[in-house]
Amino acid sequence: MGEFQILVHTTLHPDRLWIWRQSVYVDENQRTWLPITIEIEDGIQVLMRQEDIPRGEAMRPSQLPPSLLPLMWQLYPGRRYRGSDSSFWRIVYHIEISGIEDMLLEQLPEQ
Repeated sequence: MGEFQILVHTTLHPDRLWIWRQSVYVDENQRTWLPITIEIEDGIQVLMRQEDIPRGEAMRPSQLPPSLLPLMWQLYPGRRYRGSDSSFWRIVYHIEISGIEDMLLEQLPEQ
């Protein structure tokens, strides 16, 4: 029988994620991230998957449809991001499996 090997490791979090166009964010290294929004009983989670895709033209915020997600996230101490709308998001996990990078963020309740 052949061996099946999955390579899993944690990775550095992006310092910032900016909206580029609908459903596409870009980090400071020009990598593209695709969000999947998950509404849960207590709030919102978003799975950010780093996937290299053609970015296309950037959109102005006024051109974007309404969204539950902020236009930008900035990394803060304590494994969390602060959104451009002043929301805070906890990093639940950030892993890379066989070259695919996933980061799950969970919106923290307003204090």
